[in-house]
Formats: sequence, C-alpha cells, structure tokens
Amino acid sequence: MKKAGKWVATPLFTVLILVETTDIIFAVDSIPAIFAVTQDPFLVFTSNAFAILGLRAMYFLLADLIHRFIYLKAGLAAILVFVGIKMLLLDVYKVPIWLSLTVIAASITVAVLASLRVTRDVKAPSSLAAPASHPADADESNDSEVTGR
Repeated sequence: MKKAGKWVATPLFTVLILVETTDIIFAVDSIPAIFAVTQDPFLVFTSNAFAILGLRAMYFLLADLIHRFIYLKAGLAAILVFVGIKMLLLDVYKVPIWLSLTVIAASITVAVLASLRVTRDVKAPSSLAAPASHPADADESNDSEVTGR
C-alpha cells in the first residue's frame, strides 16, 4: 500500500510473511523424509517445491477431520524412527526404495484407518456454536449491574 508516495507494509503483509515462513519450515522439515526414499537431488527439490505449494490446500481440506486422526502422531513417529534407523544403517545396508515406500505408506494407512475406526462416532467440535453459559454467571452479571461492582 502506498502512503505519502512510499510503499508501507500493512498487517496483512506481516501475516503473509508468517504464513510463507511456516510453509518453508514445513518443507525443510520434510527433507529427511524424502531422503529416506531417494538420493536424487531433482526429486528432493521437486518434492519440497510441491510440498510448499500443497501444504496450505491440504490443511484446509483436512482441517475439519483433524480431530479424528488421533493416531496420526504415532504413525508419523514410526516413520521418523524408520528414517533415522535407515540413515544410521546407510553405510552398512542400503534399504531398498520399495521397502521404504511400503513402510511409509503402511504406517500412514494404519494410523489413519485406526484413527477413523476408533473415532467413527465422534462429531466435529463446532467452533461456531455459542458458548454454553452457566446460570450462576447470569446471576453475577445482574448483581454487578444492581450494586455497581
């Protein structure tokens, strides 16, 4: 936005910088995961570029379902343990790509399916619903109006 002929940053610009910074942090965070699958620099670069482009869209797609994925953290932890072991064993044994992809896909699939099965009867928390008020709260507000407290 221009103010007095000069470009100035607005609060929206600050939010945009923060959102893009978190996209980059998440993309950098995924580098060890892609190295578990391949050592090809082109694939590492393109997968992170697509991660930056797709993370926000994926968040909005899954935002209403995230409360149901209760085992997702455990599944991701299992993948990180596998990747760590694979990296430690790199000089001793090279784990085949098909095995890495199988372990990653199986971990995520089991975590998601188990989560959905356990939480199949759970309703989404409504963030738009009015907060429940306690009858005692109403009495206190009336007292303060009368007494001036």
